[in-house]
Amino acid sequence: MATINNFFTSGGIVMWPLLGFSLLAVALIIERLIFWVKVTGKQNRVIQEVLKLYRLDNVVGAINTLQQNIDLPLARVFLAALELDEPTPEEFRLALESEAQAEIPLLKRFQNIFDTIIGLAPLLGLLGTVLGLIVAFASLNIGDVGGTKTVGVTSGISEALVSTASGLVVAIFTLFFANTFRGLYQRQIARIQEYGGQLELLYRRRYERERKDKS
Repeated sequence: MATINNFFTSGGIVMWPLLGFSLLAVALIIERLIFWVKVTGKQNRVIQEVLKLYRLDNVVGAINTLQQNIDLPLARVFLAALELDEPTPEEFRLALESEAQAEIPLLKRFQNIFDTIIGLAPLLGLLGTVLGLIVAFASLNIGDVGGTKTVGVTSGISEALVSTASGLVVAIFTLFFANTFRGLYQRQIARIQEYGGQLELLYRRRYERERKDKS
């Protein structure tokens, strides 16, 4: 613990905002991990079951399954269309597309904050480097080599190195997870388009069949 305290102290004043960024990043990463584990863990199974029920003309069963899994993005997208009252195929498609667009902010949640941390953390580390070098040069005295002012030079260089390393660590750590979440988001958008297209096709076939039966 003493070593950590010494390390934190030697980094200078920029260590405080870097600590805040790191704690914020960890909290948001945990929230996103929980969200994506839940989505990727059961969403495919639920949607496949819904499509199977819909193919069997069990629309009520499909809607009930979706309502039981309303916490899933694709379930909300499907419900927006299936709960319409006798829509045309065009209205059905528009409902799918508009709800898919509404889900994007949730899927990309905190991405801007991650990008901000990734951009600012190295800059704060660079600021710490500059401040540390200022302290080192201010303490530098050629005629006092090995004297008392050498401590100030050592302290300034230590501050420069520690703050730079800390800023890079925070940025790299956040960047890894931010890119992972970005990949999961892109994969989720692709699945919304894929499964949404399948549901739209099934609805168009059902709509045309009902029209023929009525005529």
